[in-house]
Amino acid sequence: MQFEQIYSFLIHKLETGIPNYIIYHNAQHTKNVIAAADHLALAENIGGDDIILLKTAALFHDSGFLQNHTEHETISCTIAKKYLPEYGYSPEQIEIICRMIMATKLPQSPIDHLSQILCDADLFYLGSEEYFMYSEKLFKESQKNGLLKTDTEWVLKQVEFLTTHHFFTKTAQNERETKKQQHLQELQSKLVVTEFNHSKPNLTELIQDAVLMILGVIIAGVALKGFLVPNQFFDGGVTGISLLIHELYHFNLAIVIVLMNMPFVVISYFSVGRRFAIRTLISVILLGIALWLLPEFALTSDKLLISIFGGVFLGIGVGLVMRVGAALDGIEVLAIYTLKRTSFTITEIILGINIVIFSIAAFKFGIVTSLYSILTYFAATRSIDYVVEGIQAYTGITIISGKSEMIKYQLVNTLGRGITVYKGERGFLPGKFEVSSDCDIIFTVITRLELRKLKNLVYELDPQAFMFVHTIKETQGGVLKIRHSH
Repeated sequence: MQFEQIYSFLIHKLETGIPNYIIYHNAQHTKNVIAAADHLALAENIGGDDIILLKTAALFHDSGFLQNHTEHETISCTIAKKYLPEYGYSPEQIEIICRMIMATKLPQSPIDHLSQILCDADLFYLGSEEYFMYSEKLFKESQKNGLLKTDTEWVLKQVEFLTTHHFFTKTAQNERETKKQQHLQELQSKLVVTEFNHSKPNLTELIQDAVLMILGVIIAGVALKGFLVPNQFFDGGVTGISLLIHELYHFNLAIVIVLMNMPFVVISYFSVGRRFAIRTLISVILLGIALWLLPEFALTSDKLLISIFGGVFLGIGVGLVMRVGAALDGIEVLAIYTLKRTSFTITEIILGINIVIFSIAAFKFGIVTSLYSILTYFAATRSIDYVVEGIQAYTGITIISGKSEMIKYQLVNTLGRGITVYKGERGFLPGKFEVSSDCDIIFTVITRLELRKLKNLVYELDPQAFMFVHTIKETQGGVLKIRHSH
């Protein structure tokens, strides 16, 4: 085997024949791989003809770039079979060389020690001080070949690659793994999304919020004065308590509602936030003004229509106010405040309070009125849910994919979602039960509107990704995209 002669011949061809835009897979890269292979071979006790075969495979492994960057490993083997017989290599030796070259095709698949050494030599730079220099060259080359477009896409691919890559030889593991992990951490730090900083709303947003708030207050006022009050119907929460006091003691409803909500405005300032408290205070005062100015008028005397449409209009009004980051009813503030001091959920707390309200209504005004009032409350609750959440109701998505790093990045940065990652295993298919691999199981919460966008995003990155969707009944804490911060 005349290695020195074939080395001179092929290096000259690589230096003069590879296009200028191939700035990574060039003659210098080949020289680096040969040097790394020689170093690893000595450390791994490889000698004799084996080390010559290894260095020859390193010499030819990227020679395919002389013709094409796609399937270059196969082309490299063809070139090796063409020239090596002229330099004293037997068919059996050429077959060993080609086996090593094909093992470097990503994902690497070495089946013997020599192939493992060549694979590690080919990617030895991953754990070197010059990693980012070579990475930049590879990125520019990939851009020129149309394989990548943006810096972000490249960082994603590098993070995914370094996460799944492993050195095969003990020498490479001992010498390069630690540094490679440092490079991975540095790349991952570029993908970290800082906390969302809530900027001050601009003038357009303030006008939109004001319009929604005023519209919501007017609709709620019409529901109260046109449906519920003339017919002695009730609602749940603070509004229901205010209606009870109005009917029992004939106090002015506008004053009662404002006074009843004041303690909860104060509580919300400390338990929810200053912005929420101020907007709630404005909303409650506006509702009081609306109730003061609106005359009492009965739009219908049909109890079923009163209970349904009174609840629907009241729910729409309350929901519109909630969309601007405020509340017309302090019951949820009380529930949040109580939640922090008990083991009950918000739903259980609100249910308990409303049971008391409707029980008093049944005792004072009859069971029929109480039952219709429960229907009013149900209609109002459904309307609030639709106005506040509606088509934005939250949905849980679980994603299992071999390209989890790229998917995680896109979920956080494109959709603006927080994610939770579980460590698991994928595989265990029928007929291949023994085949499995570690993977990240991604969970996130999105709105129904975003479901199609998320599916398209995931399947564009990984058509083989497995996803399942489930309804979220109640969310608490975490990072969710909301219209307004409190």
